[in-house]
Amino acid sequence: MFHIVLFEPEIPANTGNIIRLSANAGMQLHLIKPLGFDLDDKKLRRAGLDYHEWVAVQCHESLSDFFAKVQPSRIFALTTKGKTAYNDVAFQAGDTFLFGPETRGLPSEVLQEIGERCLYLPMQPESRSLNLSNTVAIVLYEAWRQVGFVGAGSK
Repeated sequence: MFHIVLFEPEIPANTGNIIRLSANAGMQLHLIKPLGFDLDDKKLRRAGLDYHEWVAVQCHESLSDFFAKVQPSRIFALTTKGKTAYNDVAFQAGDTFLFGPETRGLPSEVLQEIGERCLYLPMQPESRSLNLSNTVAIVLYEAWRQVGFVGAGSK
């Protein structure tokens, strides 16, 4: 299992999509306050459909609260300022992936704390960023692929 951490998410539909993704992939989702929406927001529920019951979303008052409660062994921050491509890392079960708010990304002090584990997704030079839920999906599925899709059902 991996931990997905959304730091101060702003757009309910993105978080709803990530709830659905987390449920389908068997991952733990953490939200760091303040949130840009209420957890009972219609857009959040619509995007997450009925998957809320399949994933335990944990809310934390702050990033330091998350660190204290979860004590992640390895944490990777996703940022356009990263120096390592996400697919150049050997992920391990239990890794944590930290994503910033849609309009401003992770604060520089958080990126400094993460250090060399700041990752980026390759894109065209003139591009600013990808949608948050798309970025989470790309990174999560690469990490899950690397550990053999542990826990996935067969088709």
